[in-house]
Amino acid sequence: MIKKTLHFGNPAYISLKDSQLWVQFPKKGEDSEKIIHKSVPLEDIGIIILENHQITITHSLLSALLENNAAIVTCDKTHMPNGLMLSMEGNNIQSKRFRFQFEASLPLKKQLWQQTVQAKILNQAGVLANLNIEYKNMIHWANSVKSGDSENHEGRAAAYYWKNLFHEESNFKRGREGEPPNNLLNYGYAILRAITARALVGSGLLPTLGIHHKNKYNAYCLADDIMEPFRPYVDQIVIEILKEEPKIYELNNSIKSKLLSIATTDVSFNKEKSPLQVGIQKTTASLAKCFEGISKKINFPEISIPKIESD
Repeated sequence: MIKKTLHFGNPAYISLKDSQLWVQFPKKGEDSEKIIHKSVPLEDIGIIILENHQITITHSLLSALLENNAAIVTCDKTHMPNGLMLSMEGNNIQSKRFRFQFEASLPLKKQLWQQTVQAKILNQAGVLANLNIEYKNMIHWANSVKSGDSENHEGRAAAYYWKNLFHEESNFKRGREGEPPNNLLNYGYAILRAITARALVGSGLLPTLGIHHKNKYNAYCLADDIMEPFRPYVDQIVIEILKEEPKIYELNNSIKSKLLSIATTDVSFNKEKSPLQVGIQKTTASLAKCFEGISKKINFPEISIPKIESD
């Protein structure tokens, strides 16, 4: 089932009533005493984004959302996501899977990271190919990735990818504090991170314990690992947005709505399509099997490269 992503950008009072999220919006206009009411069943909610700092949300609702494995994202004063709240009990065999995850050997982690980097580079190649940009070197780098990516093919591919992705931005540099469209990428990646972390918890895994990322200040190292091959799907959405408006310094509700569509973007697994929110659950479930020794391969989606017909 595809879960809803709810975005709250205006002042609101959000509470729990009859197993539903119940929201009250102050009505603008002459009669400011009137209230607009809306409700959403808890089981339909996957992610909730709290952007406006004049939002009040009850503790009973927070608890109920987490019981239903919803991810709760908070935003800072610049309206960019800066916090994530997840359930501590997203899977009924969580302690068993935690143990397998903690006991994973270094060689296994390196092999899993090799697969992750290969999938990321191949999906980046797919994005470039669909834009008619040279991509064959990316395929070569993906096939050359060794265990643990010891030769840093991820970095080599990223340098080429970002240099060529945005035609009009020949001097583009990817960075959190960089010029647009970095702001669009940052927002999209933050939502993707929340989707990934939620899926990991749902698969009984600990988002903190990564296979490659190890920053002691990062509570979502594994989410940052597993989301890597999914980032190009965000890039595709950003590219489509830029076709309509090349320079975007402020993200309005229309732009955010397009970026939030990442949850329902189609992804392909062996030519079988599913919404990204569903697909990423396939990925995290396959990762859990790798930790348990049941499987040796993470199931990542693929961005197809169009076939060129020969004369």
